[in-house]
Amino acid sequence: MRVTLGDDGWTATVTDTPLALTPRFEGGSVRIDPAVGKAERERFGTETFGSGAWLWDTPDEVRFEPAGRRLAAVGFQLPPESASAEDTARLPDTPEVRPGGLVADEARDFRLETCAVLCRAPGDAVLTGLRDLDVLDEPLEARIGIAPDVALLVQHGAVVGWSLSDPVRHVTPWFGAPDDEPPAAATRRLFTACLDLITDPGLDLLMDGDPAALARLRATDEALRTQREDRRRAEALRELLATLVEDYGTGPAE
Repeated sequence: MRVTLGDDGWTATVTDTPLALTPRFEGGSVRIDPAVGKAERERFGTETFGSGAWLWDTPDEVRFEPAGRRLAAVGFQLPPESASAEDTARLPDTPEVRPGGLVADEARDFRLETCAVLCRAPGDAVLTGLRDLDVLDEPLEARIGIAPDVALLVQHGAVVGWSLSDPVRHVTPWFGAPDDEPPAAATRRLFTACLDLITDPGLDLLMDGDPAALARLRATDEALRTQREDRRRAEALRELLATLVEDYGTGPAE
């Protein structure tokens, strides 16, 4: 299968070899890369090609090795808006995920726009980023499992989104390795509370100074601060809320 990524006709061919790296839910993005620090990630970006951040431009990142043009890393930003429960229910559960990788058809850079809407399965068991809600109007052509729990969604030969299964398991501080232990039940509940706060419509309520939203922000941060179990994930989720707590944690912005 050949798939298109981006808006300029850039294509890659699907292989049967997914990435052997463990995904990380890191700072509000889904990342699969070998970098263990900021400097290494920046260096890795210069040694590969594909879609990547440049100055103020922050598209999704899909990087390929120059030798062999094989997929080397990805970075998907969490969409800013949560879909309604009704729209999320329309997300097809077929076809099944088939493990695979990508080989670039040509070695050049391209731009992959970030997904616009986030579909959240009940309990946030699966997060799905979609290009737009129009994707839900037709069946998917394929789900390519590019790494454990991560798949690309293909429709009409184009990549139209991605999915991450059991995202709480993959929550980690910046550049940290995911915890081998399963998430605590409290962490799962607080993960959902965090997503409610960092995506619309919840984020809009915070920015408007809604008292209930502000109370939820303070309560969630306090619960994460005092949680005794699953501390690495709890601290990572506190990092996710840090800017909101700083801007809105004491009340409406003046």
